[in-house]
Amino acid sequence: MKIVEPLVRPGSGTDPCVPIEPSVLYFGTPVVLLSTENPDVSVNLAPVSSAWALGQVIVLGLGPDGQTAHNLTARPELVINIAAPDQWQSVERLAPLTGRHPVPPAKHDGCRFEKDKFGAAGLSSRPSHTVRPPRVDGCPLQLEARAERIRPDASGEFLIVEAHVLKVHADPRIVLPGTDHIDPAAWSPLIYNFRHYFGLGPELGHSYRSATPRDQMGVSSRRLIQFLLWVSWWPG
Repeated sequence: MKIVEPLVRPGSGTDPCVPIEPSVLYFGTPVVLLSTENPDVSVNLAPVSSAWALGQVIVLGLGPDGQTAHNLTARPELVINIAAPDQWQSVERLAPLTGRHPVPPAKHDGCRFEKDKFGAAGLSSRPSHTVRPPRVDGCPLQLEARAERIRPDASGEFLIVEAHVLKVHADPRIVLPGTDHIDPAAWSPLIYNFRHYFGLGPELGHSYRSATPRDQMGVSSRRLIQFLLWVSWWPG
């Protein structure tokens, strides 16, 4: 990993940073796929790069003219499917698509209407347990949720959605055996980093509040358990 040293050492009396005006502030956010229900009971699937967790609430940032925003306003159930790094091409296939017809003027040039988002992305669905929209098969984490509050953001350009998570589904390969904890060493979300796709790098350390500190289990033992889980889980 390349370490970027500041041009000027702190304490020198000169600000080491330069003022810039970036067009976006996606400084490394997870990519989620939101499945919602259309008025005709079909399913809309949309990639979102503005999502973060607060306890059992997921806060989402949405464009107000998209089909997802329209769906959640009328039908608040959704599934927040957190994509894996190897799904980035499916995510990118969804990026220029919209479930709105005709395409809203606010959408970027090149955006086109697509009814079958799952088919266009090469993804398949799986029934949910507590909500009507389906989950995205293959996403390592799938959160069934309900939008409890939808409001404009401070700029008036976006919507902020507060979704309460009702049920969590996890790939067993990323769960610590015998617990409800995600293994941070096995879990790697797809990261949207200034409009480029990345996975996670090597672990640097853990918080004092971590429920899965690294000294609980040797690395070799952990990898063996993960391999055995993967073999037992893999179909066929």
